[in-house]
Amino acid sequence: MVAADERPHAVCLPLPAQGHVTPMMKLAKVLHCKGFHVTFVNTEYNHRRLIRSRGPGAVAGLTGFRFATIPDGLPPSDADATQDPASLCYSTMTTCLPHFRNLLVDLNRTPGLPPVTCVVADNVMSFGIDAAKELGVPCALFWTASACGYMGYRHFRFFLDEGLSPLKDEEQLTNGFLDTPVARPPARGMSKHMRFRDFPTFIWTTDRGDILLNFVMHEVERTDRADAVILNTFDELEQPALDAMRAILPPVYTIGPLGNLAEQVFTDAAPVGTIRSSLWREDHACLAWLDGREPQSVVFVNYGSITTMSNDELVEFAWGLANCGHDFLWIVRPDLVKGDAAVLPPEFLEATEGRGLLARWCEQEAVLRHEAVGVFLTHCGWNSTMESISAGVPMLCWPFFAEQQTNSRYSCAEWGVGMEVGGNVRREAVEGRIREAMGGEKGKEMKRRAAEWKELGARATQPGGRSLVNLENLLKEVLLPGKKSC
Repeated sequence: MVAADERPHAVCLPLPAQGHVTPMMKLAKVLHCKGFHVTFVNTEYNHRRLIRSRGPGAVAGLTGFRFATIPDGLPPSDADATQDPASLCYSTMTTCLPHFRNLLVDLNRTPGLPPVTCVVADNVMSFGIDAAKELGVPCALFWTASACGYMGYRHFRFFLDEGLSPLKDEEQLTNGFLDTPVARPPARGMSKHMRFRDFPTFIWTTDRGDILLNFVMHEVERTDRADAVILNTFDELEQPALDAMRAILPPVYTIGPLGNLAEQVFTDAAPVGTIRSSLWREDHACLAWLDGREPQSVVFVNYGSITTMSNDELVEFAWGLANCGHDFLWIVRPDLVKGDAAVLPPEFLEATEGRGLLARWCEQEAVLRHEAVGVFLTHCGWNSTMESISAGVPMLCWPFFAEQQTNSRYSCAEWGVGMEVGGNVRREAVEGRIREAMGGEKGKEMKRRAAEWKELGARATQPGGRSLVNLENLLKEVLLPGKKSC
């Protein structure tokens, strides 16, 4: 046994949005079970949300696992919603470094804590590299999205140089320009099926000064300063994109599917299993409701933690679900509708009584693994995509922004597990896609492919599997003490 004050000490720093906090928390718990003392850094805003969602015990930590906070630089707020992405990203990039640097210094001065030996920062919180180098410890960046998404962002400079972006006017968003093919070799490491619309949405702007465009270019182009790059994926799924990343970056360690990997390292019964990261209160009735349904009979609908829509789009989805004839579990976040509360027609609730359940939030990974779920209508965020692949559940894809478009294209054109809903939501299209996915020939093929990918993902994280071996190599080669920052 290693004395508490001699354990390696990892400081984990996620971007303060649910889709980034969730995988970083899984990785932090894996590190803790591998013998690390862990300090998990939330922003003060998310710290308060976590307490409201799960109570004070949610941030109490346990022996060798503690929480810390830094300010995000935005005006004080207690809203129960994800902050505006552009404002949040700009603020973290420009204000958080000194606060994080001071936190690392304070941790090293805290009696009873082992000194900080490494930093694991979100790839889009790359100021973590600067703070770690000042401290003289290694910094691994965790790219929490897909490898194909990363390479999509790395092509932004090419699109700017070629004059494809910024767009000349907003008409190019609707006149077919986005369907322009972008084939290899320009799209290095990417699918041969890529169109301009399949690259991350920030490149579609008409403004060269767009905050998110410049933020993400700044962050991904600093990745090569890290000591290592970690991804929640497995090699068989994204080999060409990973090959392209490895050609331009420090050592790249694929450790996914992260949900499967975590299960190999610890169980929910372990002390660390009690630490949760959901910023919304989960409705545990969802799993009990699914228990009463037939296998593969339920359509699960969840648009993630950031996606917003108009109430008209919400109503079109509602009637598509009502008319498809299948049972459904639909997650409707409090902030799902832009600038307003979600309002569903009373007629919809009457028409679906007894075969639909509406919830505000859920334990998505557990829901997807439930045998009752037959298809997942998703925004194609990477956590959702990986959890769906790991569970062998095919997807109906309605991407919203960022690299979700890229994930959707790969799910449909490369991996064979998805089908596009279409950007202009119409109830007839939603109904038709659900019927085809649940019972048509295309749906059967999607289920077959999903089962194959599920098996490959499981193998990667089993003893001797590449992802589990990569985790051990990451620890030995980068994160354990004695590895000096370059």
